[in-house]
Amino acid sequence: METDKEKRGLNISRAGKAKAVALLSGGLDSTLAILVLLRQGIDVTAITFLTHFGCDITDSSSCSHNPMPVAKEFGFRVKLSHLADKFIEIVKNPGFGHGKNMNPCIDCRILMLRESKVFMDLIGADFLVTGEVLGQRPMSQRKECFPLVDREAGVEGLVLRPLSAKLLPPTMAELKGLVDREGLHDFNGRTRRPQMNLAAELGLTDYPSPAGGCLLTEPSYACRLRDLLKYNSTPELRDLHLLRVGRHFRTSPECKIIVGRNEAENEKIIALASSEDTLMSVEDIGSPTTIITGRVSDNEIMTAASLTARYSDAKHLSHVEVTVSTLRGISYKLRCIPATDDLIEGCRVANGKILAGQPSKESVCLSKT
Repeated sequence: METDKEKRGLNISRAGKAKAVALLSGGLDSTLAILVLLRQGIDVTAITFLTHFGCDITDSSSCSHNPMPVAKEFGFRVKLSHLADKFIEIVKNPGFGHGKNMNPCIDCRILMLRESKVFMDLIGADFLVTGEVLGQRPMSQRKECFPLVDREAGVEGLVLRPLSAKLLPPTMAELKGLVDREGLHDFNGRTRRPQMNLAAELGLTDYPSPAGGCLLTEPSYACRLRDLLKYNSTPELRDLHLLRVGRHFRTSPECKIIVGRNEAENEKIIALASSEDTLMSVEDIGSPTTIITGRVSDNEIMTAASLTARYSDAKHLSHVEVTVSTLRGISYKLRCIPATDDLIEGCRVANGKILAGQPSKESVCLSKT
């Protein structure tokens, strides 16, 4: 009796078959690329890369999605690999430049293919596989870009792109007869209709929408990251995590103020705080948690208190009492005036630059208790 996978044309027998390593984000395209090869009886092991910038399988807004359910359903293995500092370095200094924001798309692809080649050699696989579709992404999926990326990664001729293979020169896997080129596809452009039709044909029903993605492509996040790297070329991991929460203000090259926007962000700020940081909130009323990182002056403490008051439910009051504390046990209160619009715009991290301006001590703080 035929199994469900056999009815869908998926042959997962591995004996004597060619072996491939497939780059898997968990999205539709990369999953389909694997299923196309499983249908030809190829032994596929997937590799899912993680980074500090949104490629996180535990985050529903990420550009990577949990690959384990589909791997279990269709019978292939998955290796998780964190790019860590290697990826941070290409974000800081991409050889092929950034995209519209802070996304080093070409360098990112080169790094992932280079790391995949190491894994391919380790397990004795024959070739690499990606879910790239010709013309889908303007920076990294142009026809002239594929050979460049493959050459820079040291994988020329080794990368099969099953969804657009018929529009590209044959790879070594095809020339050697390891893969039937006729069973590959000629998808092109940004439309997802061909992929959705193929998914239905292969029985793939549970796949994520294209919403979400790499944080480095988001203007607000990219602006915050530029600001961080401008003043701290070797940020800690928690500095990168803090970029994802709150409203960000810069009062000097050494001092950063982050004001939480909701309860979940407040909790994250507290969890990420170190003994060197200063925390603020307004007690007994709806209030953000504010964190001050770096070297801080008395005037910057007052600025942060004023910002905290402005974003609390006490912002309509003429004066607000703000609690200031540290994880080292220091605690006191400041009575201050909620921040004006000019103060907010004067130090907000925005548009990739720091807008100068700080209030005087007298303009925001009345007393310390």
